[in-house]
Amino acid sequence: MTSSETAPPGTPENDRVRLTHRQIVTVLSGLMLGMFLAALDQMVVSSALRTIADDLRGLTAQAWVTTAYLVTGTIATPLYGKLSDIYGRRPVYLCAVVLFAVGSLLCGFAGSIHQLAAFRAVQGLGGGGLMSLAMTIIADITSPRERGRYQGYITAVFAGSSIAGPLVGGVFAGRDTLLGLDGWRWIFLVNVPLAALAVVVILRVLHIPHRPVRHRLDYGGAAALAVGIVPLLVVAEQGRGWGWGSPRALVLYAVGLAGLLVFVLVERRMADAALLPLRLFRVKAFRLGSVLHFVVGAGMFGAMALLPLYLQLVRGMSPIEAGLATLPTVVANVAVTMLVGRMMSRTGKFKVHLVAGIGSLTVAMLVFATLRADSPLWQVSIGMLFMGGGLGASMQTITTLAQSEIAQRDMGAATASVNFFRSNGGTVGTAAFLSLFFSLSGSRIGEGLDSAAQDPSYRLLAEEPANAVPLEGVLRADGGLHLEDSAFLGLLDSRVALPFLEGYADGTRIVFLLGAAVTLIAFVIAAWRVPDTVLSSD
Repeated sequence: MTSSETAPPGTPENDRVRLTHRQIVTVLSGLMLGMFLAALDQMVVSSALRTIADDLRGLTAQAWVTTAYLVTGTIATPLYGKLSDIYGRRPVYLCAVVLFAVGSLLCGFAGSIHQLAAFRAVQGLGGGGLMSLAMTIIADITSPRERGRYQGYITAVFAGSSIAGPLVGGVFAGRDTLLGLDGWRWIFLVNVPLAALAVVVILRVLHIPHRPVRHRLDYGGAAALAVGIVPLLVVAEQGRGWGWGSPRALVLYAVGLAGLLVFVLVERRMADAALLPLRLFRVKAFRLGSVLHFVVGAGMFGAMALLPLYLQLVRGMSPIEAGLATLPTVVANVAVTMLVGRMMSRTGKFKVHLVAGIGSLTVAMLVFATLRADSPLWQVSIGMLFMGGGLGASMQTITTLAQSEIAQRDMGAATASVNFFRSNGGTVGTAAFLSLFFSLSGSRIGEGLDSAAQDPSYRLLAEEPANAVPLEGVLRADGGLHLEDSAFLGLLDSRVALPFLEGYADGTRIVFLLGAAVTLIAFVIAAWRVPDTVLSSD
């Protein structure tokens, strides 16, 4: 039975597809290749983003490259849930892969940081469906108790991409040119043949029954959601330059809030056809899962965007070195995910793992908040171990929580909805973390340079030609700083570079302290509100 075929007449609407373990693993192989495509891209881009931003002269605007992808992925995710309920999982999943490939091809020929961000938005339209549809299909073919076990396979995909991504990113970003193009452009172009392979594999192995569900597509809700989210994200990105209470910021606050209000009104009118069916929020487990996905997603994506910057800007690592330095996160993530998945499958309990995972994330943030310019690498690794273990224990259990009380006919919309909240939290977290980081770092660097200038020996060292030339492109005539390109750090004497390194380290500490406060909120919610239920094995 293919994905376009319907179930036999008389089949109960909420029956789950019954497959053997071997059949489930076969289906997973198709899903995992599609997800590997998106996960590898995120890791490669993250590890090479500093090089890309320097080449396009847009270091402080690099948040747009990440947030543009997350914005479109966030808005598209609920639509994928509805579309897959109507037309089947496989054709919609294939469309997501193709869209992702088209966006990748465009990114490979971007001429500026803002053009790259626009093309990343196209890429995000496809990427938004790859994760949510995979999780939906897993929910279609497994019981609540089994899901942790099979979601471990998905985590293995991310672990593999975490290892391969920095290596691939480092190789391409480290090449000036390759076949006549800038080396970093191949980071995106390599996705095209990978996407073609994913299409072939999905067509061969992704065969699951599909029972069409009659839905109207909520285009009005999608438009209202875009009007609500995009202005708020623009403020998160540009607020440090405009001023958080400036007239432009206030106008965008008002537009965003109005858009969100219209979105809620549209969703109420659309009822079951809504992009995010409001009746799902009457289910406590779904409501809690959505909130936790948002809060944990903000902390997780924010940390994942900021940590490579610390390793490269402050510690002076190359993209490939920074990627390899994150291996403790990968090891802890894989080990804990597999362990927690098996324990959930055996006992049916998940709250203890959920609380412990979010607690571990909070500890990781606190460890990162102690980092300085001269902190030993083992201190960073300790934080990475806590972060990897926390993600391994929390992300799969939050998804399991959100799905645990949802009827099968709503599984596509529900899974897409909770992934929407995670992506939305990640978008807000990434934009806010990076915006605050560059804002705080810039001011701290300025203060550090003013203080260092009081030392005659520092002034003499800075006036030496080997240091004065790189500094000319950084120190503005009006006393400001031009930090769009960080390549100058590698040209300075270490003593002259110290105020810059300490400024970036100060910004890192403050932002990670904020991240700890965010994940602590999630810890309190999980410990206080999530019931200690036992998952069904049916």
